[in-house]
Amino acid sequence: MEHRKNGYDVTNRINTTDPQSVNAEVVRIFLELYPEASVHVLNRGFRDLTRLQSGDYPGYRACDTGYHNLQHSLDVTLAMARLMDGYERTRDRSDAIGSRLFRFGIVTALFHDIGYLRKVNDTRHKNGAEYTLKHVTRGAKFIEEYMNKIGMAEFAPIAGQIVHFTGYEKPIAKIEVPNLTFRLLGNMLGTADIIAQMADRCYLEKCRDRLYPEFVEGGLAARDQEDHRSGVMFKSAEDLVVRTPNFYKTATARLNDQLGSAYGYADKHFGGQNLYLDEIDKNIQYATEVAAQRDLSLLRREPPKPSEEETAETH
Repeated sequence: MEHRKNGYDVTNRINTTDPQSVNAEVVRIFLELYPEASVHVLNRGFRDLTRLQSGDYPGYRACDTGYHNLQHSLDVTLAMARLMDGYERTRDRSDAIGSRLFRFGIVTALFHDIGYLRKVNDTRHKNGAEYTLKHVTRGAKFIEEYMNKIGMAEFAPIAGQIVHFTGYEKPIAKIEVPNLTFRLLGNMLGTADIIAQMADRCYLEKCRDRLYPEFVEGGLAARDQEDHRSGVMFKSAEDLVVRTPNFYKTATARLNDQLGSAYGYADKHFGGQNLYLDEIDKNIQYATEVAAQRDLSLLRREPPKPSEEETAETH
């Protein structure tokens, strides 16, 4: 088996730093399910996400968060497409999601973390990570407005609720959606957000080098030993990595008990094997070894640099 490349998805085929590569794969999945459906909204969503992340979208600054960046959004979107595909292939037409709601699912996935972006007139915050604790609510407002712009106005209020399945600002059970189909889509979106990032080949390195600094700015991690802010949960980057196996136990409970075990639809997409869970298991096993030795130098993989992602965007 070919060695998995950093920056590539769980199949080792799709460059998740390249919007065009992920766009093409999502469109391929979509057209296999709905051969006659329009892909205009999908293509526009990928273009607009790329513009937003690069600072080429009116009113917004470029992404300045190293963990919740373009690659993460693309990886989650690809996972969302695969979960919806797996579901569609196991249901009869009366239970199908259908092309309109598939597009809805992709758009919410593309912009689920857009709340980390700062607006051009934002002079209070120096980094988007300062919005960590309220980024979902900020993103919900953007998505509602965006749905109106792309001709999906009837879904705008629902989209603002669905994005909360990826966060912790609202308990999942209290998120208000019109029916079970939208709850299913919310479960898939929340699931995609978890499994895509934890299956990343460089997940542990990203936790150490990118997520921890975001948590510092967001008030969840300590700047130094003298930092005693009330919301601080992690004392150091080592603390964050060492606690990753326990975090996965919590995430597994969320996946099963709150998100309806939606990860199982990936099995159907991949023909019986869940590549996301396989890759997560590898990461957690290695995190357990790192925790036992308390040695972060064991984390040697190099995630794609932001400059590489910017280059990929212009292909």
